[in-house]
Amino acid sequence: MTMRLKQHIMAALAFVLVCAGGAYAQQEWRFTLWDVAAEQEQSIADAVPDLALARIVYVGESHDQLSHHLGQLEVIRALRRAGHDIAVGLEMFERREQESLDAWLAGDMDERAFMSVFRRNWGDMWPLYRAIFVYCRDESIPMVGLNVPRSVTRKVAREGFESLTQEEIGMLPPIACNVTPQYEAFLRRVVGAHGRDESEFRRFCEAQLVWDTAMAVHALEYLENHPATSMVVLTGAVHAWRPAMPLQVWRQKPSTAQRIILPRIEGRLDIGAVDTEDCDYLMFGVEE
Repeated sequence: MTMRLKQHIMAALAFVLVCAGGAYAQQEWRFTLWDVAAEQEQSIADAVPDLALARIVYVGESHDQLSHHLGQLEVIRALRRAGHDIAVGLEMFERREQESLDAWLAGDMDERAFMSVFRRNWGDMWPLYRAIFVYCRDESIPMVGLNVPRSVTRKVAREGFESLTQEEIGMLPPIACNVTPQYEAFLRRVVGAHGRDESEFRRFCEAQLVWDTAMAVHALEYLENHPATSMVVLTGAVHAWRPAMPLQVWRQKPSTAQRIILPRIEGRLDIGAVDTEDCDYLMFGVEE
């Protein structure tokens, strides 16, 4: 394939994705929350006073589920409409990509250029996330990259934390990687061993712990520098469970108030299947 043909194909793909993103944003959904402690359903607006007590509100997702992303947007909108000063923390962006995020938010990067940045960080999933990024840009809501280079977590998953070079360790915030029996049990419950042998599963746990801990450190650093701001963290559901990133935040700074919203996934994340040791709310989305 010639370079010119490849450029034409990429330009056409960009146009299709932008159009698809606009169509997604126009779909109508109704979202409610299930309060796990109170065992009752309520609107997102009714939950805002409780959510606003937290410095960090996690809204978990399955990355390929449109409804989860539209639900995340509704939480962001509800807090914003209520007048709260918020930032949005992103698993989807590496910390070192913050300059590109800032350029998007400032209007200094058009959508086609930003799509290339998004693809570099998170693959070809822009249409699913587009409405969130456009809303934050239009409402001047800061967006914060929380992730570490994927090459590092991949290497940990393949070879273990001890395999990292000094250069690779330098890409991480100062963290330890001590997988406790409790953390390992949590991951077995949530994702299972998936056919891995014990040593492979242990390396998987180390990679997840590096991920959770680094994102916790990066979120707390931002909040330390912005004391009047709370953060809505958008991340895969496995990182949003209380024993994952929220526990690492607690270990770094126990006084940090947190609230956890996980998406309802029938048969897995459902009423009766989780308790307050897992999350504070389940989100239900119905297309109308």
